[in-house]
This record gives sequence, structure tokens and C-alpha cells, in this order.
Amino acid sequence: MSRVTHLYSIGQVARRIGESLELIEVVSWNSDNIDYGEMIHVHDGTEEGITTFTDRGIESLQEFLADIRTWNGGIRQFLIDQQCEPGAIERIMAAEP
Repeated sequence: MSRVTHLYSIGQVARRIGESLELIEVVSWNSDNIDYGEMIHVHDGTEEGITTFTDRGIESLQEFLADIRTWNGGIRQFLIDQQCEPGAIERIMAAEP
């Protein structure tokens, strides 16, 4: 079994795949949205810490986002279901194509 040797910060992932950081943060609230062990919380001395992804975690995230875009209501409905604040929903939706 191979070992993970590289992790990418959530901000780097957003830039790398061209997605809204805020949207990825919402997806990462529920670890069940990403393959187990592919999204890792790193304690960095701050209260919040940092969310990181493996290469496979990035793929899993992209697959999840592609999937929810096909759902009835798409990203907007996902955000509503996640109980996001209306302002956050509007900011995220403004970045959607």
C-alpha cells in the first residue's frame, strides 16, 4: 500500500481546480463528502487548523462537485441543504458558471 507524501492546503486546492474556496469549505464540513482519509485536518497552532487534501482527495472533491451540479437544484440546493447563510450562498453562486 502506498503512503501519502504530499498534501495540498484547501486554498491551494481551490486555486488548482478553479473552484470557490468558500464552496470547498462547505463541502469539507462533512468528511463523508470526500473519500475516507483523503481530506486531512492539520493542527497548525491556530484554533481553526487547516484542511488539506491528498491527490486522491482532490479527485474525490472534483467528482463530488461534478455530481452535485447534476442534482435537482444543483449547487444552490446543496448549499441550502447544508444550511449556509444566504450571503454565503449568493457569494458562491456568483462564482458559478
